[in-house]
Amino acid sequence: MLLTKDWLLASWDMGRRIWSGSSNDDQTTPTQRGASKMVSASVPIRSLAVQHRERIAAHLLSLSPEDRYLRFGYPASDAQVRRYVDHIDFDRDEVIGIFNRRLELIAMAHVAYAEHEEFKSCAEFGVSVLSKARGRGYGAQLFDRAVMLARSRDVKMMFIHALSENTAMLKIARNAGAAVHRDGSESEAYLELPPASFDTHVSKLVAVQFGEMDYQFKKQAKQFWNMLGGLQEIRQGVRDGRHQAAE
Repeated sequence: MLLTKDWLLASWDMGRRIWSGSSNDDQTTPTQRGASKMVSASVPIRSLAVQHRERIAAHLLSLSPEDRYLRFGYPASDAQVRRYVDHIDFDRDEVIGIFNRRLELIAMAHVAYAEHEEFKSCAEFGVSVLSKARGRGYGAQLFDRAVMLARSRDVKMMFIHALSENTAMLKIARNAGAAVHRDGSESEAYLELPPASFDTHVSKLVAVQFGEMDYQFKKQAKQFWNMLGGLQEIRQGVRDGRHQAAE
């Protein structure tokens, strides 16, 4: 369904106002504040599902060997990355991502929830960002969204397992107020989450809708420009044909 201009502008403006309303909280954390408001993302983050499995695979496979090592904790081969993607349980876990205008998945996070009932209040966070998209705070924003999603599911503890040399990931954890314990080449971080409030659930709904709207906008724009590109090729072909006929 084609998005109308008025609806698109109104929705986009709503999203900007919603996120800008809490921009002053960017330097604080949920644990430190003990408050109900989460740090809002400045970019739309979309929930990923089964239909995005190939995009997720493409994203992870495009990581450099060093980045794969930091993301998985070992030098994952293409086959191992594929196996990881194939085994993501989208019904149980939360997978979220950030797309650019070409609908390329440039950053993603996986919030894995425990299968066993006795550990249902725990979750693990993993994130990856393409090298060309670094330095924009995407990892931290994905972590903030992951915390909000986890709180809405009554998760009390978020765990992060990372190599000690993965300073970017450990910095995100520390800035969020997580306790980090180093054991040689590996580190464990955990963040105690406050109970979800009404604001948490409302923020989740708005964030999901805003991310979906942004994705649909980019999808429509990409299809539109592709169509224009095709028309330009057809027109150029017609012009070339006319010139050749006139010669």
